[in-house]
Amino acid sequence: MPETPHPSPSPLTTTPLTADLLRGALELEHTEHGVLPHRLPARARAQCTDPQLAMVESQPSGVRLVFRTRATTVELDALRTKRTYVGAPPRPDGLYDLLVDGRLTAQAGVPDGNTLTIDMTEGTTEHRPGPPGTVAFTDLPGGLKTVEIWLPHNETTELVALRTDAPVEPVPDSGRKVWLHHGSSISHGSDAASPTAIWPAHAASLAGVELINLGLGGSALLDPFTARAMRDTPADLISVKIGINLVNHDVMRLRAFTSAVHGFLDTIRDGHPTTPLLVVSPILCPLHEDTPGPSAPDFTDLAEGRIRFRAMGDPDDPTPGRLTLRLIRDELADIVTRRAPEDPHLHYLDGLTLYGEQDTPTHPLPDDLHPDAQTHRLIGTRFAEQIFTAKGPFAP
Repeated sequence: MPETPHPSPSPLTTTPLTADLLRGALELEHTEHGVLPHRLPARARAQCTDPQLAMVESQPSGVRLVFRTRATTVELDALRTKRTYVGAPPRPDGLYDLLVDGRLTAQAGVPDGNTLTIDMTEGTTEHRPGPPGTVAFTDLPGGLKTVEIWLPHNETTELVALRTDAPVEPVPDSGRKVWLHHGSSISHGSDAASPTAIWPAHAASLAGVELINLGLGGSALLDPFTARAMRDTPADLISVKIGINLVNHDVMRLRAFTSAVHGFLDTIRDGHPTTPLLVVSPILCPLHEDTPGPSAPDFTDLAEGRIRFRAMGDPDDPTPGRLTLRLIRDELADIVTRRAPEDPHLHYLDGLTLYGEQDTPTHPLPDDLHPDAQTHRLIGTRFAEQIFTAKGPFAP
């Protein structure tokens, strides 16, 4: 059973937090407290000063500690940064998922930590520092086992110390394929129940692959630095989910979009010329199927803890090339078709097969934009069935 918040007085061994114990991060930054996992390298971070990107890439979606041990007690000190929103009820604490030999065994949160207060009506933020906290998992099964601690997908997390009552060693390479995925807040895990329940993690579990998740909330914008990070990251399977953030931010028109997609794929191919590469179009979002962006939050129900989104564009806007989700799906399918003769390892998946109009009666989008926890599981299951099984492009 998980316990918080104080370290056990029993004699425990501290193990240095090194890269060979972490998976899913592209870089570790050494801080005054410990180590901060990053999902984009320093060179990429230096090329963009957007605070949204800085926040989401430091939220360790898909990042986990993995080690072999006979320990029955595991403690992790961590300094979290939790988001709160002015006028809204407190958000749930981020969870740490503990897996023993691949099975979810316990969940717990870290108390205390930093607080980032966001005033969405004023567009301001306030950072209030706090102390690290401890998450403790006890009564683990005896014997040698593989332990995974998946870090909260929605809280920036600095790792301070790892303590156990038996030695820890890195897990040898299992030979499992590495799946590198990039997408928006939906891939990041917005509104998922826990870090192993985000749809890419669920799909990876079903498929038996190692996940590197570059789902970046609000930041899947075909940035060249993200493409270069993917180019330079070793991977056996690669997917890019493209579209919703480009409409959300209303950042480009069709002419620029087509060229940017080609450039993004070209850059990935510079480092992975024959790796299976999957282009995934947006899932259904009625808000923007035929209405261009940008999107804006609707604060009508903020006091009840709900933020919805609405489309600010005009569906009758005559401006040529205004991006909608329907237009993006058509263009992505055409881009893959045109590239296919020279790139037989490039594939396309229509996002509507993951979540479409047929799903809205039973799985509505709570904020009109993001899937809920149950729908994350649905999307992950469908992705695994279509992509990783015998007839799929990522089949063994």
